[in-house]
Amino acid sequence: MKKKVETAYGVIGLGRFGESVATTLENMGYEVMAMDLDEDVVQNLSSTLGYVVCADASEEKNLQAIGAGNADVAVVALGDMSASLLSTLILKEMGVKKIVVKALSKMHGKMLTKIGADKIIYSEHEMGIRVAHNLVNPGLVDYIEMDND
Repeated sequence: MKKKVETAYGVIGLGRFGESVATTLENMGYEVMAMDLDEDVVQNLSSTLGYVVCADASEEKNLQAIGAGNADVAVVALGDMSASLLSTLILKEMGVKKIVVKALSKMHGKMLTKIGADKIIYSEHEMGIRVAHNLVNPGLVDYIEMDND
């Protein structure tokens, strides 16, 4: 599929959630630069993702080296709270326009908001709500909760 050039995405952390986001964006034709600390994960995704590197995302020099500041949108999907907070702060300081972060808890989400994350994802909580709505309403195709804004 031809790459779409409108938006460049950065995905930091390639666990189940991060991998799903990165591969879906890549399959949709978007430019994705991805990073994970686990060499095996990076190796396994190297044939699927166009640009994936093995490095510690909580170190500014590594994010600079991959050009993370050039991403229009960054998705931080790290399972370590400290690394998640540091990566988010560094990406914000690098000028990434939109930063979406998977939070591990409500307090983690609160801290992420304070340092400038634009959107907080509570993946397990949000999926639980969707599953419950689908169980109660089997004919429901999908459930999307709308914000007051």
